[in-house]
Amino acid sequence: MKVILAIDQGTTGTTVAVMNVRGKLLGSVNTEFPQIYPKPGWVEHDPAVIWQTVLKGIRSVLRKGLCQVGDIACIGITNQRETALLWERHSGKPVGHAIVWQCRRTAAFCDGLRRKGLEPMVRDRTGLVLDPYFSASKFRWLLNSIDGVRGRARKGDIAAGTIDAFLLARLSGNVVHATDVSNASRTSLMNLQTLDWDPELLKLFSVPRSILPDIVPSSGPLGQTSGVPGLPDGIPITGMAGDQQAALFGQAGFERGSAKCTFGTGSFILMNTGHDKMQSDAGLLSTIAWQLPGQNVPVYALEGGAFICGAAVQWLRDEMGIIKRAPDVEKLAEQVTDSGGVEFVPALTGLGAPHWDAEARGVISGLTRGAGAAHLARATLEAMALQNVDILRAMERDLGRRMGALKVDGGAAANNLLMQLQADYLGREIIRPKVIETTVAGACFLAGLGAGIWQDTSALENVWQADRSFPTRLGTSARRRRLQAWQQAVSRARSGS
Repeated sequence: MKVILAIDQGTTGTTVAVMNVRGKLLGSVNTEFPQIYPKPGWVEHDPAVIWQTVLKGIRSVLRKGLCQVGDIACIGITNQRETALLWERHSGKPVGHAIVWQCRRTAAFCDGLRRKGLEPMVRDRTGLVLDPYFSASKFRWLLNSIDGVRGRARKGDIAAGTIDAFLLARLSGNVVHATDVSNASRTSLMNLQTLDWDPELLKLFSVPRSILPDIVPSSGPLGQTSGVPGLPDGIPITGMAGDQQAALFGQAGFERGSAKCTFGTGSFILMNTGHDKMQSDAGLLSTIAWQLPGQNVPVYALEGGAFICGAAVQWLRDEMGIIKRAPDVEKLAEQVTDSGGVEFVPALTGLGAPHWDAEARGVISGLTRGAGAAHLARATLEAMALQNVDILRAMERDLGRRMGALKVDGGAAANNLLMQLQADYLGREIIRPKVIETTVAGACFLAGLGAGIWQDTSALENVWQADRSFPTRLGTSARRRRLQAWQQAVSRARSGS
């Protein structure tokens, strides 16, 4: 049976997975790699090491017998977004390290643009706020800080891109230099309306257009393998998307208003807004979800993220010492029926959407003599759910309609108590899929569509399967009171309060 090979290149590791044409994941291999911290607030990756983790993953899935090399019908790519790098166009050799999406080294430059009043223009064209999170200021830093690289770029020796473009170049023997629209929309250089690099933004960030990849749809013939150790030449590469967009696609979120929440270190929520580019009035980001073959207009999305989600449980484990393993938080929280008035706002690195308050700080309030570890554990899970309610309500205001059920994925989605709390506080059904590796599933679905394995998204709706649903059990008045108490706690965490 033919299979799809997926490469999921993440922030801390690379997963290579195999899916058959019926949509069943046959297995996967994850390879971690080192994080590099040259200075406080700086985060880098070695692209050469990332490429080796891809090759190692391919070797491992073949050695384990997850598939035979002759069975691979196509390849899909999904990746950590916004991370920026340069490489030699003809050899594929990286030029310096990649600057990771988490890196804050360009904060002063972005602040300077904001003081000049340029953020409204950037936001209007890209849907993004002015922040070092995105790729544009990272490209500028690389070009300005690596000796001789701007001159080499002018000569045509240097290519730039996000991780997807780098992997596509290496897989194709450095023949193809392209990025898909979902990744391009995270750079602060692509105009959401024209789907092309914006000349004024390129000038603003001092990035020459000649070093950037072509912008292509997320599905279709992107390239083919050439000179990849362990793989024959000619395997088509037919799907590519940023990890959060791939997760929405892997959750079969094809209809306008469909939303997914990925519970990871932070939580990332994407809502499909159809073919309408929506400018958020509620503190969210506008982005591109994907573009399929034959679509002149892509599918857009609203996005909101909470910086601290699963990381709050890690904090309970590592800094507070009240649990030994992250999964233990559920059992501890279940020892009490509520948080006993304890509120925990996990603004440990500021507040993300829809508040965007970088100076906010974490707050624990409502402590009494009877409060204990179980109450703090319960308050932590409640906070993880409540901050997502803030984001999703903002999305509903922007969209002008109520959302339906929310699909969930990520490691913490296995926590049944957290999922029930999410359903109760949101007032919507929560649905957990059988295939929890939704980024991998999305890469496979996009590649399969691009290769003609599936003809359209309606076929994929039959492939996607739910594992369990969590109906809301909390009454309207009780929900309203709980949300009011949460907003009071958030106000205490805000800077200037």
